[in-house]
Formats: sequence, structure tokens, C-alpha cells
Amino acid sequence: QVQLVEPGGGLVQPGGSLRLSCAAPESIFRNAAMVWYRQAPGKQRELVAIITSSGTTSDADSVKGRFFMSRDDAKNTVYLQMSGLKPEDTARYYCSTDPVSSWGQGTQVTVST
Repeated sequence: QVQLVEPGGGLVQPGGSLRLSCAAPESIFRNAAMVWYRQAPGKQRELVAIITSSGTTSDADSVKGRFFMSRDDAKNTVYLQMSGLKPEDTARYYCSTDPVSSWGQGTQVTVST
């Protein structure tokens, strides 16, 4: 199953950058689309980005131009490179294959002065 890999979330200043990583077994990862979701307190879980098995990406409007998803098939790993972070990006971030079969613990990203 998917598993978040360090370095992961944490406390970041506004305007800062952070990269999240997520790995999965090769048998699951190789032909799977992967997604990042996030959920802020009191809010619904939100799709942040998706990457297909061929590497095509799509991002939520709220993160376009700031977040970039990529995948490394040799490492069975996807990444979410976040820059220009804003306080409203504060949320717990989750990684999964698409469609989502289960949710892990996620990782907390807090953007604050």
C-alpha cells in the first residue's frame, strides 16, 4: 500500500517550500495514477493533484503554478513539490493510488509565521 516517506510535512513559513514523498509497492505503483489530497480542519477533503501512469498531471485551481506533482517509476515514488506556500495551504495531506482504496494517516503541513 502507499506510504509517505520522509522528508514530509511540517511547519513552514508563508512563501516557503516543501516536498512531500509517497511510495508504493511496484506491483501497485507501476500502472497506477497517483493522487494527493488534503483536508483542513472543518473542511472536506480536497483533491490537490493527480498524475497518470504516463506522467500527465492535473492540479487544483487553488494550487496551480505553486504545486507540482511528479513520479519516479524507478523508485515507485511520487512527489508533491510545494512552493509559495500560503496559510490556506495548511492541511493534512494524503497520498493514494487513484481511485482511492484506503486512506493512511497523512502528513500535516502547517503554513504560519
